[in-house]
Amino acid sequence: MFDESSITLRRIGAVLHQAGLVSRETVRDVLERLGGHVEEQLTGYGTACALEDFGVAVSVHADDIDSIHDGYPALLTNAVAVIGGGVTVSDVRVVEGGGALDAGRSDRLEFVRDGRLVSIPAEHFSEDYYDHVAACRAIVETARSEDSRSWHHTDFPRVPGAGYDSIMVFATPAQVAILQEHLGLTFH
Repeated sequence: MFDESSITLRRIGAVLHQAGLVSRETVRDVLERLGGHVEEQLTGYGTACALEDFGVAVSVHADDIDSIHDGYPALLTNAVAVIGGGVTVSDVRVVEGGGALDAGRSDRLEFVRDGRLVSIPAEHFSEDYYDHVAACRAIVETARSEDSRSWHHTDFPRVPGAGYDSIMVFATPAQVAILQEHLGLTFH
């Protein structure tokens, strides 16, 4: 059962293992790597971010990145790693559209997934910030059709005016239900 005061990295690892998302070895390795922080109490957002530390999620950063032209390829490489491979994503590019960035330029995020072109509308206001909707849609495209898992957008209590990364977790509906019950996150 969900108890907000008990959410630590150690607890998240135990829940992820119980849900079948990670092995005991992965939990041990992550907790060793993160050392002195494993018993710190986490907020909803901290809990969502920790899913990436355990290798079951991808984070679309809200802060600036070096370049959308380099960021999207790295983001999709991370997504393919989370799903365990089995798909090929290549030729990731931003096709710049018309208009000025300060007014919101209508671009296209394009890539080849297993030999098929994927093209997603993207609106960019800067060369160093993701379009979160386009980025999350692109991540969803990496899932294998024969896999019972899919990508789910993670939600948590938010402070008005604060910026948050978009956290996408790769799990089955039953695994998502366990995460929701025991970690207090919601998924879309």
